[in-house]
Amino acid sequence: MTELPQPPSRSPNRPPTPSGYGHLPGPPQQGHGFPPPGGNPYAQQPGYPPQPPTATQQPVGPGGPGPGTAPTKRRTLLIAASVAAALVLGGVGYVAFSDGDNDPRPVAQEPTDAKPSGSPSVDKGDGNGAGGGQRADLNSGRKQGEDKVLWLKTTKVDGPGMGVDAAGQWVVGDTVVKSLWKNLTGYAVTDGKEKWTLPFPAQICSVASQTTAEGRTVVMYRDGEGENTSCNQLRVVDLRTGKEVWSKEVPSEGLFDNFTTPTLSMIGDTVTVNRGGTASAFRISNGDKLFANPLGDGCNPDSYEAGNGKMIALATCSDEDSTAEVHGIDPVTGAKGWAYRLPAKFKVTSIYSVNPTVIDIGDEKTKQRSIVVLGHDGKQTATLAGEGGFTVGCGDTGLFRSLVTCPSAVVDGNTLYLPTAAGSGKTNEIVAFDLATGKDKWRVPAGDKRTLTPLKAVDGRLIAYRKAGEEQGGEVLSIPAAGGTPTAVLRHPSGPAAPIERTFTLPKLDYVDGRFFISSTHLRAQGQDEKLLMVFGK
Repeated sequence: MTELPQPPSRSPNRPPTPSGYGHLPGPPQQGHGFPPPGGNPYAQQPGYPPQPPTATQQPVGPGGPGPGTAPTKRRTLLIAASVAAALVLGGVGYVAFSDGDNDPRPVAQEPTDAKPSGSPSVDKGDGNGAGGGQRADLNSGRKQGEDKVLWLKTTKVDGPGMGVDAAGQWVVGDTVVKSLWKNLTGYAVTDGKEKWTLPFPAQICSVASQTTAEGRTVVMYRDGEGENTSCNQLRVVDLRTGKEVWSKEVPSEGLFDNFTTPTLSMIGDTVTVNRGGTASAFRISNGDKLFANPLGDGCNPDSYEAGNGKMIALATCSDEDSTAEVHGIDPVTGAKGWAYRLPAKFKVTSIYSVNPTVIDIGDEKTKQRSIVVLGHDGKQTATLAGEGGFTVGCGDTGLFRSLVTCPSAVVDGNTLYLPTAAGSGKTNEIVAFDLATGKDKWRVPAGDKRTLTPLKAVDGRLIAYRKAGEEQGGEVLSIPAAGGTPTAVLRHPSGPAAPIERTFTLPKLDYVDGRFFISSTHLRAQGQDEKLLMVFGK
């Protein structure tokens, strides 16, 4: 067990001092309060993108801080039946912890979190319906007790050499929306019939994972074709109707403003555009600018992130060490409510939760790291301690840290659920941490050569996805908040469906109204049929 005790107190006028093995130095004074092609073409695993880095939780050493289809000429869609759901597994890799053979044997069917909604679309005989042959093929290997593939959508795209992105997936009412290259497309959750397609003038380059209560989200696209373009065009979309609400160009906030890899975060009527050390915020309702933070002196926010009704900012100070801070932020004015200063040389490497604030911090040079919990006033209240490696760098865009909340981290009340990292062909666990004490409360193993990913917390239970094996379908599991034996709420079919499901790499995952959605986030786009979106249900 790696123990990282609470930091000792110190004089507010003195710098942090080395505090012994396993201790994170106290916070400073709070100044502001893919295999090759085979018989099943849809089971090919894309070779993109790579897994993010992982690191083992280490004690701090002595002397330091402890869519629719793209607009192409060749287009083919394949469907197989009906359904949809909600959560994201974007840039987080989930891979091995230990070679355990414990199997969380699901013991019974349990009611889903809501009755499936939506009515089947009328098949107009256009070739895009949920043909019985395809459905029978995908479900032909079902065993007793297994549920169904409701529908599978594939597509052919002729795109650029690097392929095309398909990062967005949203479930809004009876519609699931998928982004792909230059389009957003909405499908009926019950049968996968296309409901609408909204084309964009150029490549979609950034999407927000959140939606408003009215079913709107924010998408960015490039200002033209080619390499020398900027990702600076902002559009708000009504996901229920597929209509544009408004579009505008995000104005530059200075000579060094960089629109290469912006990220988006939404809260209430505010969306922030985070890029290259600069950030600005706009009203989702009408596009009015709310605030901006250009580069300058002091401790300036590099990016903002929101969740569970709160907003925080990651800031870099213009001192000799480029000290990092985390700020509590008013999402309407951008005003700073509190500031937490990280130990010297430490940066925020991952955000596990905004409210409560749980961040992974580390020193890139020494590889020291720690997971800390901050209270409502920004003061450190706990340090997480537990055995195993946990994913780091989720959402990190590289040169500049525009981090988004790790999609496989789930918080419910005072408990944080994290998956341990797993190596290829290995297994992992889900660990529940008590945020008051920092201690792990329980662990649930995925089973031999399987992996588990937390999806969301509902009614005092954790919903998790157990990834498909080579010959066995995946499962949606319900785990009691107090720990214990997982229960299957969906058992995905074996047979030809399993290898398709298993080879989605770094997919988007959603579970809503008893339906499970898994979709690709990047396509090779070489004019061959590729899987885009697969849905499971009863």
